Amino acid sequence: MRPARTALCLRLTLALGLALVGPMAVGWASARAPIYVSSWAVRVSQGYQEVDRLARKFGFVNFGQIFPDGQYFHLRHRGVVQQSLTPHWGHRLRLKKDPKVQWFQQQTVQRRVKRSLVVPTDPWFSKQWYMNNEMQSDLNILQVWSQGLSGQGVVVSVLDDGIEKDHPDLWANYDPLASYDFNDYDPDPQPRYTPSDENRHGTRCAGEVAAMANNRFCGAGVAYNTRIGGVRMLDGTITDVIEAQSLSLQPQHIHIYSASWGPEDDGRTVDGPGILTREAFRRGVTKGRGGLGTLFIWASGNGGLHYDNCNCDGYTNSIHTLSVGSTTQQGHVPWYSEACASTLTTTYSSGVATDPQIVTTDLHHQCTDKHTGTSASAPLAAGMIALALEANPLLTWRDMQHLVVRASRPAQLQAEDWRTNGAGRRGQGGRSQPHSP
Repeated sequence: MRPARTALCLRLTLALGLALVGPMAVGWASARAPIYVSSWAVRVSQGYQEVDRLARKFGFVNFGQIFPDGQYFHLRHRGVVQQSLTPHWGHRLRLKKDPKVQWFQQQTVQRRVKRSLVVPTDPWFSKQWYMNNEMQSDLNILQVWSQGLSGQGVVVSVLDDGIEKDHPDLWANYDPLASYDFNDYDPDPQPRYTPSDENRHGTRCAGEVAAMANNRFCGAGVAYNTRIGGVRMLDGTITDVIEAQSLSLQPQHIHIYSASWGPEDDGRTVDGPGILTREAFRRGVTKGRGGLGTLFIWASGNGGLHYDNCNCDGYTNSIHTLSVGSTTQQGHVPWYSEACASTLTTTYSSGVATDPQIVTTDLHHQCTDKHTGTSASAPLAAGMIALALEANPLLTWRDMQHLVVRASRPAQLQAEDWRTNGAGRRGQGGRSQPHSP
């Protein structure tokens, strides 16, 4: 249960995942099977007379020329179903054999979206200040949604104390293949309920990523069409084996693992992953996602009050993880934030008790607007990265680290110790003394 101090604020740009690493690859959304309609485009050299002959001969209706030069024409056939997953081979052969037809194509449905600003109707979306345009430097989520990106085809798993898989805002996106209970070794990641609701953490993190949109309940996740799974592994004895198994679950199915935990943030502990967990990281980035590399998103730590330093946390400072810290709505460094060189970016969370916090799903089919810490920041980043992967699924794990750094901006972040490193990137100095908002 984690938050942190760090470098730049990650703000999605409209070109996220596209211009910064290369041209947009063909993604899941554009790889769907074509849907054929009852229209054909036909090119003939002799104009109306010839196309009318074709229409009479094969039973088409001539809807006229497509371009003014009179060579391309639009034909429809009323005897063909309006939509089909297969082309009409009979008409294809007839048009192909006709010597006067220079070119033809049965038309398919083109998936296009209106690039208007999409605002969810969920009742708590107005409370999601970090993504609803309430503030000038929000996460730019609405603009990216208006480009048709919502996390479709991307799978995220939250490694935590379980997720409430039947939650009204999660059930439709829940993915059992991305879920497991390594505390009890069964497939059900449902959290263990206690009077204090101590196992609410994973459900809260999952909702930030993939809470359903426009279902008249709670708010919306950053990537509201992402498939979401949960690994229950923090509610019991934790070993190197359990961590390694959790980080290795379905590496060809899960694209992003989100983790908001680590060693104690007490300012005295220097700890990190064991032999097996380090091997899980290595295998994830070399073999996961078909060799493109698993994406491990990690909360950078909440030990600022104890002068903890996330350089002493072997999970956040691993080269294989993408470490995320926090900033408040006002752009201040939170009191719990830790300073270290390994933090690649920040997203929003809260600071003092009066600061607005993060809206998300909660146990017992409820909502909350009281989620905070770097625990809240890392899942926001995981959702944003899911949007980038939908735009360009060929991004490698190293591409994504570069993309996050390049897309991050100082924005309104306030700190006295900004420095420019050798690569020309802005970051904060190495002081571990936290700033109070």
